[in-house]
Amino acid sequence: MDIRTKVVHTGVYKDSSYNSVTTPIYPSSTFYFDAPGKNKGFDYTRSGNPTRAALEENIAALEGGIGCSATATGMAAITAVLFMLKPGDHVVTGDDIYGGSYRLFAYVFSSMGIEFSFVNMKDLKTVEKAIKKNTQMVWIETPSNPLLNIVDIGGVVSAARKRNKNILTVVDNTFLSPYFQRPFDFGVDIVIHSTTKYLNGHSDVVGGAIVYRKPEHKERVRYLVNALGVSQAPFDSWLVLRGVKTLPQRMEAHQAGALAVAKFLEKHPRVKKVYYPGLKSHPQPALIKKQMKGFGGMLAFELDTKKVHLEKFFKSLKYFSLAESLGGVESLIEHPWSMSHASMGEKALLASGMTRETIRVSIGIEAAEDLIGDLKTALK
Repeated sequence: MDIRTKVVHTGVYKDSSYNSVTTPIYPSSTFYFDAPGKNKGFDYTRSGNPTRAALEENIAALEGGIGCSATATGMAAITAVLFMLKPGDHVVTGDDIYGGSYRLFAYVFSSMGIEFSFVNMKDLKTVEKAIKKNTQMVWIETPSNPLLNIVDIGGVVSAARKRNKNILTVVDNTFLSPYFQRPFDFGVDIVIHSTTKYLNGHSDVVGGAIVYRKPEHKERVRYLVNALGVSQAPFDSWLVLRGVKTLPQRMEAHQAGALAVAKFLEKHPRVKKVYYPGLKSHPQPALIKKQMKGFGGMLAFELDTKKVHLEKFFKSLKYFSLAESLGGVESLIEHPWSMSHASMGEKALLASGMTRETIRVSIGIEAAEDLIGDLKTALK
């Protein structure tokens, strides 16, 4: 079944009483038993809920996994997966990942005895060198946030398995969604999403998803999601399930707008550099072609602040909201150094390649000519 059909029809037809063409919302916190030990498959909404189960069925189908856990936020999904580790374990990840992930790794789980190595994951030799005897997980974010660096998923998985066949490989697929990238096709164990972003797509709910390729990982992490109490609420699950129906159409619109904006910015004399996988100037065209079906709606650029005042630039924008998050139908713009990635600290920011002039853009579904016109005015 084509993904354009899956998003519309998977996890939907659950109402045999009235034949609703949308998935019902089950807001009940608890479900009564027919007798001790006998129920209709659900007992308490933290542990399981029909609406959430429908969303999980949908996302698992889109990614090609055997199951999914929908969580309260994207960070809740990441947290649950990291609880698979124990003190003394080691994780290899990128030095240019999302600031919230970096903060969780470097300042929360590291204090619990888990070791992290933040490396340049574009270089497979660097990844191989970083893997140690106690490495239990490799965390991949591709394209990276916000510099759109591309990590060779299959290459990293092979490097990890070469050292230890039991190393867990995890990919954060938030930026591209399963419409443009399917990490399981390259041997990954677990796929993570912030469903707040493209899967929902309307900036009206926060959520996360963990998708599994192996039964043992599904069993373990679903246990952790329940034990930690980080599962997603029924209404939020319904909102994501509603949003995901238009994922293919939205992703095509995001991509078309992002490519047009990136080409405009690349030629502008007040822009130093543009980061976007769809540009011919991107340094990794072969890898992009190998593992991505599209370029996505995210881009970043370096503003020449000697020619354009940073704050005046943001204040001059009409169609771009200065805000964190991404993946919604409206265009957002932000300053990673002081916003989404500020918690990394100056040393880590510089090591990742970000500067005070780096600007991240989430292109919505507006007309590209309006967005370009808005940027043209702000860059004057």
